[in-house]
Amino acid sequence: MQITVQPEELASEKLTDAHVEQAVKAIRVDGYVILENVIDHEHLDILRERMDADSQILINAEKWGGAGRLIGHLQQGPPPYAPYIFRDIVANPYVVQVTQELLGPGLYNNFYNGNTNCPGSTTQPLHRDGAHLWPDQEVAHPTAEVVVNISPQDTTEENGSVELWPGSHLAVSGKRIDEEEEEARRKIVPPIRGSAKKGSALIRDMRLWHRGVPNPSDKPRHMIALIHRVSWLKSDRRLKYKTGCEVAFENSDLDHNAEFLDFVNPKVDEYDYLFNPRF
Repeated sequence: MQITVQPEELASEKLTDAHVEQAVKAIRVDGYVILENVIDHEHLDILRERMDADSQILINAEKWGGAGRLIGHLQQGPPPYAPYIFRDIVANPYVVQVTQELLGPGLYNNFYNGNTNCPGSTTQPLHRDGAHLWPDQEVAHPTAEVVVNISPQDTTEENGSVELWPGSHLAVSGKRIDEEEEEARRKIVPPIRGSAKKGSALIRDMRLWHRGVPNPSDKPRHMIALIHRVSWLKSDRRLKYKTGCEVAFENSDLDHNAEFLDFVNPKVDEYDYLFNPRF
């Protein structure tokens, strides 16, 4: 489902009750929802310029990442410091309104990084980002974690938009998906593409089946990722950001699980987020 946030909602920084209900239902039933028109294009342009340059650094180093660590796919997030931290990305009020309704008060962010699909990429194995919390379940438990994906450009089949399998988060199985299971699911509900307009946020259950597919364009397609978690699903890690960007995280119902640090040697530490990300 795609929901276009309306001018009156943008003015109040608050979704209508109907839109929140639609978004939460879509995640519970289909495993995903797309909120359109919620992120400033100027912010996305700033990020895209920097992330394009960073992609080239990783490509030159052949630092492939993501599921399968296949050629053309990068584990790549935006710089964790100003001027590349924006409130409508790290603390988007519309996204948080939906995830709080879904996960409850006290939800927190457990990830800030992303993936880039480069020209010439190959098809990833079908996978989940997170397994069911308990083994041998007969019925899937309610959503405990969601991935929030934000791309600084339109995502289409022409630049390798992610493949999604609607409803697959409710399939009670392990994190690995074999070919027999994939073909059986295809006959029930075939996959779709998670194409979205620039300025959108894709929110998906961590258990939803998905994979990166080839990017036939001549430019990398970036996808920033955050993971919002229910409060009782604890994590030992804290997300690291450089001091100077704290204002972007203020006045949010999301616990950002953040530490703000002074990087001792900016010329060196500046690139840690690429080769040794602190998510």
